[in-house]
Amino acid sequence: MPKVTFFPIGNADTCLIELDNDRRTLFDFADMRNPDDKDDKRCDLEGEIRARLDGGNEIDVVAFTHLDTDHCKRASEVFWLNHAEKYQDDDRIKIKTMWVPATAILEEGVKGQARTLRSEARHRFIEGEGIRVFGRPDALNDFLKERGIDPAKRRNLISDAGTLAPEFNLAADGIEFFVLSPFAEHCEDDTYKRNDTAIFMQATFDVDERLTRLLLSADVGHEVIDDIIRITRKKKNDDRLIWDINNVPHHTSYLSLAAEKGKDETEPGERIAWLYEDQGTKGALLVSTSCPIPGNDDSDQPPHRQAANYYKRVAKGHDGEFLVTMDHPSSTKPKPLEIEIGKKGFSVTKSAGGSAALLTGAAPRAGRGGR
Repeated sequence: MPKVTFFPIGNADTCLIELDNDRRTLFDFADMRNPDDKDDKRCDLEGEIRARLDGGNEIDVVAFTHLDTDHCKRASEVFWLNHAEKYQDDDRIKIKTMWVPATAILEEGVKGQARTLRSEARHRFIEGEGIRVFGRPDALNDFLKERGIDPAKRRNLISDAGTLAPEFNLAADGIEFFVLSPFAEHCEDDTYKRNDTAIFMQATFDVDERLTRLLLSADVGHEVIDDIIRITRKKKNDDRLIWDINNVPHHTSYLSLAAEKGKDETEPGERIAWLYEDQGTKGALLVSTSCPIPGNDDSDQPPHRQAANYYKRVAKGHDGEFLVTMDHPSSTKPKPLEIEIGKKGFSVTKSAGGSAALLTGAAPRAGRGGR
């Protein structure tokens, strides 16, 4: 059956989706572990991904939701990149289609890993193959025109918010990806705030007509999430914000809920409260891709206990669960969080050496309309 896996890599994101037809989608790749530190409990991400390729060396889609290090560390060492021979050898994993936000092509002054991935995204976009760009700011047309390319000849490679990514469909793959963000206007400011222009999607699985929905929200902040909800509801597409599994944004940062942290619990605005409290299904699962939640300590960096307290309350209200990747199944021996998607919903698989709870999603909810 289809499987979704989140990896224990600290305050960083990597999510692998494996389908019945052997197609795979990887959202971000951040190999954060220090191999020279025997006490580092973060997993060997490269090894975990390779083990799941069953001897293969290609992933159908690799999405870099944005180019911060905690979403792309070591990508240039692991993946075959088309733009330069030094990133090409037989041991590298090939990317059939690369998904990026428009800002990953347009941003200037980037360095290191981000610069390398920007070069790859630009190369594929200029060549006109092996890439999908999310968001359609005017600057993207300017980028093409400056290189002597008619923008109309690349429109098939660009997806707007409110559409389905064409690389997958429910009939053939048992999954579809609905684009919730970025909007073109989020990408117009040349300061390019990576978090707020990141890829935000709803993945819908169909197993024997049972729908299971997964929200993948990267590091998007509360103001943009509020925009997403407002516009999606205006288009009569509330179903595109239903979720059974929610990868809560930005490693449980309070800034993805509200501008104020709160004393003991972050209180979101009305729209964001609706997203979590009304759109989650019975038995829903919230996943924090983060380090363990601190006790009574406060920190500028996530995870924030106040945000976690809100998500825990949401989970309780849905008779569900709030799980932290670096705590699963225990903080002393974290292991990948594997979620199987079946005809009765989803279930968290038990981990060797731990006692992960079995969770089952709620009954299917109707509605598959576009926005």
